[in-house]
Amino acid sequence: MDIRPNLQFSVVCDDVRREDNGKFMLIGIFEAINAVEFPAKHHTLFVANRWCKGEGDFTQKIHMIDARTKKKVFQTDDQPFRLSDIDTHHTIISRFNNLLFETPGKYWVEIFLNNELVLNYPIMLKQVEIKK
Repeated sequence: MDIRPNLQFSVVCDDVRREDNGKFMLIGIFEAINAVEFPAKHHTLFVANRWCKGEGDFTQKIHMIDARTKKKVFQTDDQPFRLSDIDTHHTIISRFNNLLFETPGKYWVEIFLNNELVLNYPIMLKQVEIKK
């Protein structure tokens, strides 16, 4: 019998690196993206998720949705992972390139476990002026 895991964290950031000792370095954690004009292209974005306190075989999926139009900016394929016992954890790093955001506003990052929504949180896209 599978024991459903907890999502220990979900973080959006600019880059993820792994040190020689196995530790992850999350670089440039953010909750907003600034752009001078729209549509805006964001070159690289990472989502780091860690699952823990579960046992069995699972799949994760990530969506990003425009809150206004409900249009998907991106979604991953199913990302399978296994927790061998209740004391193990699994970290999934997802990289997204050349994302196109059509308008400023709120976008939802949605995290699914076995096709069930377990967490969603906003990322704000903001239009900014270039200072002269």
